[in-house]
Amino acid sequence: MILNEIQSMLKDYFDVLQTQDLDKFDQVFHPGSVLYSAQDGAVTVRPFKEYRSIVQGREAPQAGGFPRLDEILMVDIMSPEMAMVKVRLRLFDNIMADYLNLLKVDGRWTIVAKLFHRIGAA
Repeated sequence: MILNEIQSMLKDYFDVLQTQDLDKFDQVFHPGSVLYSAQDGAVTVRPFKEYRSIVQGREAPQAGGFPRLDEILMVDIMSPEMAMVKVRLRLFDNIMADYLNLLKVDGRWTIVAKLFHRIGAA
């Protein structure tokens, strides 16, 4: 049951990144969520509002005809309300790896923290 709920939320997560659907974005990401990355000597920290603005302001990969790659690599259920997942996906011409910390809030799984890393070009 919990695994099915998480997999359903991850489907929405992958869809959000490809379509830039902000209504679905608001369902997938908790308003207090923060995104983190450290790559090539630069640390990136993006609170929810900043990340939402980036998503809102860019063309959707789907609109650009980019192929999809959506993979769930790991799901670690810590409790009925907490989990961590690792996914790999294609975003534009990049292959990304994400670690997502999830909380079940008001009966719905949401991302509260995201660590992301660009693995390389697609």
